[in-house]
Amino acid sequence: MRARLKCLTAAERASGSARICEQVRAQAFWKSAKTVLLFAPLPDEVDVWPLVAAALAEGKIVALPRFDARENRYAIASVGDLARDLVSGEFGIREPAPHCSEVTLGEIALALVPGLAFDASGRRLGRGKGFYDQLLRGFGGMKCGVALREQILREVPAEPHDVPMTKVITEKTSLIGH
Repeated sequence: MRARLKCLTAAERASGSARICEQVRAQAFWKSAKTVLLFAPLPDEVDVWPLVAAALAEGKIVALPRFDARENRYAIASVGDLARDLVSGEFGIREPAPHCSEVTLGEIALALVPGLAFDASGRRLGRGKGFYDQLLRGFGGMKCGVALREQILREVPAEPHDVPMTKVITEKTSLIGH
């Protein structure tokens, strides 16, 4: 999957990401969500960063994962001012600064989730460390995977601890998950 993603041009990735952001914003679950968990994308992930600014402009509470090195896990914290509230985290990923307040899973209505691959059943292939599965364990809200169509497979292997997505959105379609 990583090799397949490396074959995409920057223009293909940007165009697909923009269409995915449009698809997400058109969904009823986006429109109704008051608090959203987004992510700062890595170079090979769907660029959902425009949704951070859109959510803030729409008056939503925006939460992002923040790595806790002592606990070796991600927590969730809110951001309101992107110039003031973001730092480069443990893995070089933008995340909420230490002064940003933690948010509980119960406060989140919608979580957008990255992955290397997804299938139509909502199974997700992550990066192999289980951080997102751990972060989303027990989350009862909408779990929406975002992926380019090249990342959709017929079947993704799943372990008992893997958290399935409720929905997966690509630049072309919405797939029903778990």
